[in-house]
Amino acid sequence: MTDHSKPGPAWLANPWLIVIAGGLIMGMGLGVRHAQGIFQLPIILDQGWSREAFGFAIALQNLIWGIAQPFTGMIADRFGSRRVLAGGLLCYAAGLLAMSQAGSPAAFTLSAGLVVGVALSGTAFGVVYGAISRLMPAERRSWALGVTGAIGGLGQFVLVPASQGLIEGLGWAGALVALGIACAVLLPCAVPLHDRPAAHAARQSLSAALREAFAHRGFLLLVAGFFACGFQLAFIASHLPAYLIDRGLTGNHAVAGLAIIALANVAGTYVCGWLGGMARRKQLLAGIYLLRAAAMAAFVLLPMSPASLYGFCAVMGFIWLGTVPLTSGIVSQVFGVQYITTLFGFVFFGHQLGAFFGVWLGGYVFDATGSYNLIWLVSIGLGVVAALLHWPIDDSEIVRPAVATP
Repeated sequence: MTDHSKPGPAWLANPWLIVIAGGLIMGMGLGVRHAQGIFQLPIILDQGWSREAFGFAIALQNLIWGIAQPFTGMIADRFGSRRVLAGGLLCYAAGLLAMSQAGSPAAFTLSAGLVVGVALSGTAFGVVYGAISRLMPAERRSWALGVTGAIGGLGQFVLVPASQGLIEGLGWAGALVALGIACAVLLPCAVPLHDRPAAHAARQSLSAALREAFAHRGFLLLVAGFFACGFQLAFIASHLPAYLIDRGLTGNHAVAGLAIIALANVAGTYVCGWLGGMARRKQLLAGIYLLRAAAMAAFVLLPMSPASLYGFCAVMGFIWLGTVPLTSGIVSQVFGVQYITTLFGFVFFGHQLGAFFGVWLGGYVFDATGSYNLIWLVSIGLGVVAALLHWPIDDSEIVRPAVATP
């Protein structure tokens, strides 16, 4: 058996190396996903597909990501995060290459939906934040999660205009190939995230940890509340470019809007992570969901213009992924870090179930009605509901009896 009590190489103790490596991997994974909206029109116009066909593939991607996340979490909790992250990057590269060669909606759904969905479960929040939570002491955990998220957000900001430039220079298929190669190039970044199963005085079995979590009302409220987050973000990321063109703006406005979201997310994720170490996370989450609802309502009601778009994107971007370190922080605060990746994976399933419906219903409702208005109204209502769900969460730490160890 491997001795997990022995310290690793000294360079692994460098907190900045750890958060930068995690941020780069997460930035690539989430950045490519964030840019998928600008691929929609080039792909469907070239291939002759409907918006629903594209939307269903991306919706399935979100659902597969959510279904796979608890299982990749279990593997990371058992064997360490490094192997999962490396496998996720390779899977991402393979999925993007397959997308570039897809000649039918079914092939596109298989590559973009199934393969990339599994890849995201090994390269995004769950595994990266789980590794950071284990590698950092409790007093620095909120800072580390915030910085990692900010670096990941910077990657998203870079990849939106980069993807647009690649599409213009190489076509949409060539752009996907280039992004797949970039995923493979990042493989060395998995090395510093070499966490080990924590040595606890009272070690739980995985089955006991899952029973404890699913019997906890606050855990179930987190799952339900995260549904709203996934619905809102996936709908906006996938359908905002098409919505803006329908409303009279241009593709350049759409790219600029997505880039503003990603740039504002850099500061917002860091600030949310920092605030999570100073204030109650559940109250911060309730405030974020109410602010999202207000921002979307104002965006829909105000006349469409570049100014209203950029203002909306700045506000939404600032609170875009701030929910993730706060939600992960509540899970580790209440249940500890032994099974943090697995437990967050189940919470994240709620997020991805919402993302599936946000992307798919966006395309379905548009094809049926010629408008996204109904989905905007649903997104606003879900923000209010999520705020109400987070407020009563019991976020006190579960104290378990100590067990003597040899």
